[in-house]
Amino acid sequence: MITGEIKNKVDKIWTDIWAGGITQPLTVIEQLTYLMFIRALDEKEIENDSMENLGLTVTNRIFPKTPEGQTMRWSKFKTKDAREIYQIIGEKVFPFIKTLNNDKTSAFSRYMADAMFLVPTPQVLQKIITGLDELYEHDIKDLDTQGDLYEYMLGKLSVAGQNGQFRTPKHIRDMMVSLLAPTPDDKICDPACGTAGFLVSAAEYIRQKYESQMTEKQWENFQSITFNGFDTDRTMLRLSAMNLMLHSITNPHINYADSVSKQNDTTDAYDIILANPPFTGTVDIESIHDNLTAICNTKKTELLFVTLFVRMLNLGGRCACIVPDGVLFGSTKAHKSLRKEIVENQNLQGIISMPSGVFKPYAGVSTAILIFTKTNAGGTDKVWFYDMKSDGFSLDDKRNDLGNDGDITDIIERFHNLENEIDRKRIEQSFLVDKAEIINNDYDLSINRYKEIEYEKVEYDKPEVIMTRLDELALDLSSKMEELRGLLGNE
Repeated sequence: MITGEIKNKVDKIWTDIWAGGITQPLTVIEQLTYLMFIRALDEKEIENDSMENLGLTVTNRIFPKTPEGQTMRWSKFKTKDAREIYQIIGEKVFPFIKTLNNDKTSAFSRYMADAMFLVPTPQVLQKIITGLDELYEHDIKDLDTQGDLYEYMLGKLSVAGQNGQFRTPKHIRDMMVSLLAPTPDDKICDPACGTAGFLVSAAEYIRQKYESQMTEKQWENFQSITFNGFDTDRTMLRLSAMNLMLHSITNPHINYADSVSKQNDTTDAYDIILANPPFTGTVDIESIHDNLTAICNTKKTELLFVTLFVRMLNLGGRCACIVPDGVLFGSTKAHKSLRKEIVENQNLQGIISMPSGVFKPYAGVSTAILIFTKTNAGGTDKVWFYDMKSDGFSLDDKRNDLGNDGDITDIIERFHNLENEIDRKRIEQSFLVDKAEIINNDYDLSINRYKEIEYEKVEYDKPEVIMTRLDELALDLSSKMEELRGLLGNE
């Protein structure tokens, strides 16, 4: 989370770029991300230097070991004269990163092909480099830096809320990944990938759990076909490609596509889907793929995407996606049709109701996490509900860190041990609900439909006792008023 002094430093960098003549917020974000990427490449190369100094063999060198190649490293050029820095980045580094992995068909090459270096002057560039260096070295070097910076900067876009281009907080992404527990053999997809946050969280989870035991083939897949994403914004796709490359995914399958349109025919392709699809807006009914409207005849994107997830999963594939609360209880035919599909034809396992402040300051909408497995043959028995009260941050616009992870650890532990939830009562934070009860409630999946509130019985005195007490208070007040008038009369 970017707060306080860090925000001020980011704002200062932003102001320097603005003063240099770049006033389009998304262009500012893009130029900053390029420079963050260039710096991060050098950080990875410094790690490679350390490994070589220890006598280890390094096969994935980033920069050529020639004098010319070494001048392109951030640590080598950052202290030079502003005009020389500008020339090095504009004429050497930027062309270099556009062809970084020498594969013209890769996602990185495709979406970097039309990238442009637009920092206007050497002086502005030097200010940005100095500002970023100070941020990384003193303030945010141990954070999910690129994502957090991007999230804060995106808040400066006046259209961010309308476009749904706000980033899912990392701790929420990590929780969702832990719920599905991907393995190195899974093919993972986010059909509305944005900056690839879910794919990065999945990659981190796999490395943490399996890195020491992964086979050569699994590593080969990890760098390519394991991670897949779609988006309709080429800028987002560029940011995704850079973000994934920094997490050792050199050739991810990131594609330009309107996921719910006729141009996306992907079916039965992925083992895991993790997503926070667009919540607002509708799409042209004529462009929507027919096999989506067959299940859920609507133009609402939040319904179409959940239907899409079912279609894109392999049999046995699992999904954890964020949906607005309206998906869970909406009364339209499309809402009910979607919920019936998930409950009757797939295996719905859990609904986690999240507090409305999770996405502040970018949006205040109430949301839930939907967890299901594709079976095409039913399987829903009991559905697990969890009422999340806290995610470890304050639920106002400031989103201050509370020093704990709220309910996240409890959610993960309980989900993976649902047999222990059988005897939980409806007044508790989590409980199981039979499929039959959900059907009887018209497939309503909102937790408030099933949660019970325990009211404490309050004993009140008899009315005549209360009246006597009020009379006594009135007499006492009258006496005090007379005493006060006497004091005022003596002055």
